[in-house]
Amino acid sequence: MDFFLDQNNLIVIFVAIASGVMLLLPTILKGGGKTVSVQEAVQLVNQKQGLFLDVRSHESFKTASIPQARNVPVADLTSKLASLPKSKPIIVVCDSGRDSARVAGSLRKQGYNEAVSLAGGLQAWLKDGMPVSKKA
Repeated sequence: MDFFLDQNNLIVIFVAIASGVMLLLPTILKGGGKTVSVQEAVQLVNQKQGLFLDVRSHESFKTASIPQARNVPVADLTSKLASLPKSKPIIVVCDSGRDSARVAGSLRKQGYNEAVSLAGGLQAWLKDGMPVSKKA
């Protein structure tokens, strides 16, 4: 009991707990955190007929998007869930990977077990020199 009452030990305990929380925070905020790299996403599409689901706005999608990606903005997702395949991987894409991680976690909770987020979003796709399509 004296160990917990010593002020120096309390500081060490507090730092240890705070460090643990900070290490877990990104995983908690991602909603479970299943992300894939650009290369892994391409493999899922090629080998398992995966679907790129772009959850950005229609305007952003028209500016630049992954070829063959399907655009369903976050606001419209609930009404369009039935049109998404549960038996294929769904690679959720946003601009930076934050929104897509949350959406992928939500999809997994609703039975889309192979829903993953593209790590880094469209920015990572562009950084890796992958092709984009632009709609007029």
